[in-house]
Amino acid sequence: MSKGQQTRDRVLEIAEQTVLEKGFGATSIEELVAEAGITRSGFFYHFKDKNALALALLHRYIERDRQLQDQMLSRAFELTDDPLQAVLVGLKMFSEYVADMPKGHPGCLVATLCYQERLFDREVRDLYRDTVLAWRTRYHALLSEVASKYPPREAVDLEQLADAFSAITEGGIVLSRALGNPAVLPQQILVFRDYLKLLFSPRPN
Repeated sequence: MSKGQQTRDRVLEIAEQTVLEKGFGATSIEELVAEAGITRSGFFYHFKDKNALALALLHRYIERDRQLQDQMLSRAFELTDDPLQAVLVGLKMFSEYVADMPKGHPGCLVATLCYQERLFDREVRDLYRDTVLAWRTRYHALLSEVASKYPPREAVDLEQLADAFSAITEGGIVLSRALGNPAVLPQQILVFRDYLKLLFSPRPN
């Protein structure tokens, strides 16, 4: 990795932590260059403005999230070829993953930027919208596979159910922070897991 790439990655790492702590609007270029030990011209060499920084942060975060989901789901389907059990295993893995974070989940960068969407141009806004829709598509496909084998006990819109996972994850992050209790998020993931287990469990004969 080149020195320039290392510098860029360091700025992105610092920026992500700062944005998650206090928001994008409150994050200044001055504090980023000071923390990274570079000049303002060095910053603008990598990012033409703060909007470009936001775009780079999103691409980086989305790729890491995609890799994490791929790894967990691949592992889950290695353990079982049953779609319901694979989804339940995957949620259990995710709950354990966030529970192992020493200070709790740092937050969702996509949601954090959505809260301040007026700061960004259409390219950034379209990217986080597309990301949320991609999450919906992925979870909807999984739940559709489950429902094809295990018809739900109650009528349910699978697309809305797919959105519920994102809503519960983001809401769990907010609750964890508000209550000062990192355990809330993994607990909420397990509550959602239990709901899916009840919803799709075969009816007794």
